[in-house]
Formats: sequence, C-alpha cells, structure tokens
Amino acid sequence: MSDPAPQPGQPGPPALPVTFRPNRTRAVLLTVGVVMFAVITAIGLALDQLSAGERMSFIFTALLFLGVLALLSRPKVVADDTGVTVVNITRSRRLEWAEILRVNLRPGDPWVFLDLSDGSSLPVLAIQPGIARAHAIRDARALRALADSRSTAAGHG
Repeated sequence: MSDPAPQPGQPGPPALPVTFRPNRTRAVLLTVGVVMFAVITAIGLALDQLSAGERMSFIFTALLFLGVLALLSRPKVVADDTGVTVVNITRSRRLEWAEILRVNLRPGDPWVFLDLSDGSSLPVLAIQPGIARAHAIRDARALRALADSRSTAAGHG
C-alpha cells in the first residue's frame, strides 16, 4: 500500500525536522515573567525600611515566579525522520513514529493527545488551542499527517 495522498485543500506533511510550540502563549508567559520580575525587584529595592535579607527575599520570590513561568513556556514537539520528541513542562519523551497510533485534538481538549501503541495516551502541551486556536489546529493536522505518513512508511519499510 502506498503513502496516503493528501486530501484536496489540505497540504501534505511538513518537511522534517519541524518544531511545534505555542509561540503566542510562550511570548505572553515570558513577557509577564520578566515584567513581574522587574516590578517585584524594583519594589523590593525601593522600600527603604527593608533589610538586606528582606530585599533578597523579594528578589528570590521574583526569580521563583519567573522560573515557574519559564517552565510553563517550555513545551514543544520536535519531529524528525526517526520520530518525535515531546517536551512537556518537566518531562521529555522520545517516541518512534510506529509508536504513535493517532493524534487527537477534539473540541474542548486543552491540548493534543497522542494515542500510543502501548495503550496509553500522552498529552502534548505544545499544541494547545487556548490563545491561538487556528494555529493549534494547523499544527495538530500537520503532526497527524506526519504520524500517518511516517507510521505507514515504517510499517511497510
């Protein structure tokens, strides 16, 4: 059986390697994190009655907020010839194309889910329709096209 042809009006899978990430969400999170860091640090340094330790606690708190928002901006999916690397907030997982049975983004889902050959489902936080719905749908379709074409090729290659 040959590779499935793209449907009329839908492009084929993107060229590899390709990275999917929520760019708008990432920009918002990092911008808010930097602004929060600057404001909290400025307040801590501007208050004359604070001791050095208290000022350091303001800066530490600002760094903690920035670190949490940086972690939340970390998700991405990197697809290459051999498979997919899913990077979520604190964990990464490498998958071969043959392990991915289906790419799902149903109405109401907060992000894409991958149905895997071991019977489990893996959330892909890098493709989320929260801020940029059309972009997330386009990325989900592209990842689905890649998974369909690559798992078919792997199954018959």
